Amino acid sequence: MKRYDLRSDTFTQPTPAMREAIARAVVGDDVYREDPTVNELERRGAAITGKEAALLVTSGSMGNLLALYINGGRGNEVLAHRESHIIAHEVGSPAAIAGVLPIGLDGKRGLLSADTIAPHLFARDYAMADVGLIEVENTTNGTCYPLEALREIADLAARHSIPVHMDGARLMNASVAGDLSPQEITRYATTVTFCLSKGLGAPVGSLLCGPQAFIDRARKIRKVLGGGMRQAGILAAAGIYALEHNIERLADDHRHAREIAASLATRKWAAIDPGEVETNIIIFRTPGNDAVKIVAALKRLGVLCFNLGTDAIRMVTHLDISDADSAAVCRAIESLQEI
Repeated sequence: MKRYDLRSDTFTQPTPAMREAIARAVVGDDVYREDPTVNELERRGAAITGKEAALLVTSGSMGNLLALYINGGRGNEVLAHRESHIIAHEVGSPAAIAGVLPIGLDGKRGLLSADTIAPHLFARDYAMADVGLIEVENTTNGTCYPLEALREIADLAARHSIPVHMDGARLMNASVAGDLSPQEITRYATTVTFCLSKGLGAPVGSLLCGPQAFIDRARKIRKVLGGGMRQAGILAAAGIYALEHNIERLADDHRHAREIAASLATRKWAAIDPGEVETNIIIFRTPGNDAVKIVAALKRLGVLCFNLGTDAIRMVTHLDISDADSAAVCRAIESLQEI
């Protein structure tokens, strides 16, 4: 029986063409900034986000941590959505390593607004931590930030001289879904990370982009964190291939997600509005708190997904899910009548 792995878009495998690009990579020592393939990837990352410079890091978590460490500032608050990746899924590193105090704010579907942030930007007395950074996540659980919301947050932050960091792990999904260039989105952030893995299909790596002085500092702190890599061009080559070949095809993932969401909407055990599925992430509720049972039942049908506690399940489409695979997943869902 074929398995359809929808647990995450991190499970993608490098395609044969990407493997060829890796094999052909010209490499050097990146710690000495002498790996030409890494240098080219970083140049492209800066260009695609409209920033002065970029830095290859091992993961989006490392890229986020560098932004929190440098621009957040030890002992300062970082304002973020309470369900953001930096708070919920980065092992406490903002506090443990960056030394910042994450403040989780509410917002529908993981989105912050200027109105939600503004009450936290008051004058602090000597015994209170200052706000050092505002963090937004785009996409957040598959939902894209409206440009107007990003603009309002950026304007508010500028009035208070506070930088904005965008966790853009799935930035390219937001770009494709909104028919926007990445620069149209990232112009409202001081710094941004985006993943080369996940939907873009590279095996490893993210890019941290921002002002040149910030990236120079980030290169040093990357070394502090043990993230200096040597002949990293074999990874960078995969990233370059991903940027050249795997951005526009994200639209296929979004279409597959909508197809699967439509099938889920026909089941009594799944509560979902397919119209809210914007990109490649599907999250649906389980009215009977049967998420664990449903995940197990779907696994028996070859569909792997991820339960979010007892009352919700996540599915993520990606480049290893073809049109035929999406149709097969829909058939499996529709065959599951009762739990």
